[in-house]
Amino acid sequence: MAQKRMSYEQADTLLYYLQTIPGVESANVYDRTADAAIRYSCPREVVIQALRSFHYDEVETPEGVIENSGRELNSRYQEKLINKILFHYGRKFLLPAPIRACYTTVMSAKYIWKGVKTLWRRKIEVPVLDATAIGVSVFRGDINTAASIMFLLGIGELLEEWTHKKSVGDLARTMSLNVGSVWLKQADGQEVQISANDVKLDDQLVIHMGTVIPFDGTVVAGEAMVNQASLTGESVAVRRAEGSSVYAGTVVEEGELTIQVKSVGGSSRYDKIVTMIEESEKLKSGVESKAEHLADRLVPYSLGGTALTYLLTRNATKALSILMVDFSCALKLAMPISVLSAIRQASTHKITVKGGKYMEAVSEASTIVFDKTGTLTKARPTVAKVVSFCEKSEDELLRIAACLEEHFPHSMAKAVVNAAKEKNLSHEEMHSKVEYIVAHGISTTIATKKVIIGSHHFVFEDEKCVIPEGMEQRFAELPEEYSHLYLAIEGRLAAVICIEDPLRPEARDVIKNLKKVGFQKIVMMTGDSDRTAKAIAAKVGVDEYYSEVLPEDKASFVEKEKSKGRKVIMIGDGINDSPALSAADVGIAIGDGAEIAREIADITIGADNLEEVVILRKISDGLMKRIHGNYRFIVGFNAGLIALGVAGVIMPTTSALLHNTSTLAIGLKSMGNLNI
Repeated sequence: MAQKRMSYEQADTLLYYLQTIPGVESANVYDRTADAAIRYSCPREVVIQALRSFHYDEVETPEGVIENSGRELNSRYQEKLINKILFHYGRKFLLPAPIRACYTTVMSAKYIWKGVKTLWRRKIEVPVLDATAIGVSVFRGDINTAASIMFLLGIGELLEEWTHKKSVGDLARTMSLNVGSVWLKQADGQEVQISANDVKLDDQLVIHMGTVIPFDGTVVAGEAMVNQASLTGESVAVRRAEGSSVYAGTVVEEGELTIQVKSVGGSSRYDKIVTMIEESEKLKSGVESKAEHLADRLVPYSLGGTALTYLLTRNATKALSILMVDFSCALKLAMPISVLSAIRQASTHKITVKGGKYMEAVSEASTIVFDKTGTLTKARPTVAKVVSFCEKSEDELLRIAACLEEHFPHSMAKAVVNAAKEKNLSHEEMHSKVEYIVAHGISTTIATKKVIIGSHHFVFEDEKCVIPEGMEQRFAELPEEYSHLYLAIEGRLAAVICIEDPLRPEARDVIKNLKKVGFQKIVMMTGDSDRTAKAIAAKVGVDEYYSEVLPEDKASFVEKEKSKGRKVIMIGDGINDSPALSAADVGIAIGDGAEIAREIADITIGADNLEEVVILRKISDGLMKRIHGNYRFIVGFNAGLIALGVAGVIMPTTSALLHNTSTLAIGLKSMGNLNI
């Protein structure tokens, strides 16, 4: 770029702009040198023309993109690392030995004090080992060894902190709220859909069941059960009524709320997610926790081995060799970095993982359960035809259906709304309060007439609606290859909307590949008729299928599988999948499905390609392989260093150097992408 200096904000603005150019596959912007590297598949002239027309002040970046980019964090830690290395070696070569000895002795007090505090709590853990190694070196006058230990420990801590914050930041950005539009309540009581960017303080928004609350606010009307798991980690929904506070990112599970907006900033949501990730035990997989506990459990043996070696040999140098080798550094550094790097790698494949333990569970899972609609079938089903059973026209019936369906997040509902948009059928709010019955349908009143739309079971069995006289033949001839939505007015069938729900082209191969990567049982569950379910199951090649199931049936199947000792993955996209997503060892939601499904799920995958499920399994298997490999290397390499030190082959300083260098090397290696 034609400028000498580039601020972090300018770099992030340029990067955002480059990523929006059609045909640009990836881009990097380097603020220090004011350069950009662009990978593109479009004609070169397109990129050049886009760069010619670029001006910083003309680019509108979404809220939070610049504030939470992580660029400043990386720069800050790079400077810290460079300063630490320069200061250490500058001190070593430029300061006289007495001053260097005084400085090292003073700095050692911090580590010794940590060790004393740990002992005071009656624990013999890693800080005790570090304090002993540094303290003994200072006491023996071996200032260089003490300084080297502290330097390498400091570098390790800095790298761990940097990697952790960067990984948490990357993860938080992928989990940050991305609300496109909201329902604004006007002064006359009407609801209108507007962009979330246009919302102002004190605006009143209507939050329907199954949708995310987009901003912090106060409830001014309505009552609902709100799931706050994304902020508190607590999955039990809490009641919210008039006067209660609600927070961005939480989800309305049941009921409906009207809230008054109290905060429109996107950064508060990001900060809350960062806090939740950092405080949550979700980030720790079982093997990661075991490694950390093992590190602390090995400390007494290291101290005991040191004492025993000194008693047997009366050689302080050999005894010190054991102290210099600390298993815990590598174990505690490599394991979390491996997990966070795997989560970051998954995010490059449009997979958002909320914690390491879920990747471990994916690796161990043997049963996988798919919802059909929007999961095995295309995420964007379409309306094939509308069959009228009354005097109203097909377009009028579609308009009524779209008016009801636009309030609720489900792939079938989106199909109806999109079909109305394509026909330019404006559907202003003409109904009273809309009630959504999970997994069944929608009920409302239009011009004093009761109108319902939903499944066959809901319309004909629960609501006892009837087919108009003389229309039985037309009903019997409904095309079987489509899924059906039934619209009834005043207890009489008014229309059947035929939804084309084509199978994803990759679905059959994905099922095949899932079997190859180790899944023993692949199940499909759907609320559709047995006829439709059977046809889809045969096409994709699942082991079992279940039709006409309710949400509780999916959840009870998951529980039954778990009771047999199997680890279960559930994949779904709708409100009706939420109980099963919660019940499974790992709940996976489709990216453009219902917001409540995405919030409750442990992992979210993009809607473009189901192959991401196979990639997720491969990354999870690769992570477990890396963790076990790291574990074996750390224990073997450090045990070898202890043996060589006790045998007098290498000096304590060499042990410390080799141990800390291997720790940093394995930490850096763990940052790299897994081979999948």
